[in-house]
Amino acid sequence: MAKLTYKVSYYVLYVIFAAIIVVLGMFYLGGNAQGDAVLSGIDPEMWQPAQMNALLFLMYGLLALAVIATVVAFLFQFGMALKDNFGKALKSLIGVILLVVVLAIAWSVGSGEPLNIPGYSGSDNVYFWLKITDMFLYTFYILLGATVLAMIFSSIKKKLS
Repeated sequence: MAKLTYKVSYYVLYVIFAAIIVVLGMFYLGGNAQGDAVLSGIDPEMWQPAQMNALLFLMYGLLALAVIATVVAFLFQFGMALKDNFGKALKSLIGVILLVVVLAIAWSVGSGEPLNIPGYSGSDNVYFWLKITDMFLYTFYILLGATVLAMIFSSIKKKLS
């Protein structure tokens, strides 16, 4: 079973690498946007790549794939731990609960005040998307800080023992 999982993940990794290389090639070598793809109100001297949407959709797809893989792996691991040791399975939920708490704190700290962006008349400068953006930024900062502290304390603990 482990060998099959390794083979599948090995080939999936190379398919993803190939897709990234193809889309980046299209992005950088695809020329300038033409017709309806040209954004109005942008300085005509600025480069507007023709394949920007392909790159954005690839990034959205890779993000969705990462989130789905993480959730499925967590559920599978939790199910296996639940079957073997109920107490250990509940302990594994602590990380998920802490992440939800960090997200809730970051949401409450985030600002929903509309930004004054000269030249922008889009529909995304609204309360919900501003709060979501701040939530992800603050969560990133908190988790980055926790990672750095964990690295420092683990090295100190290793030196002391």
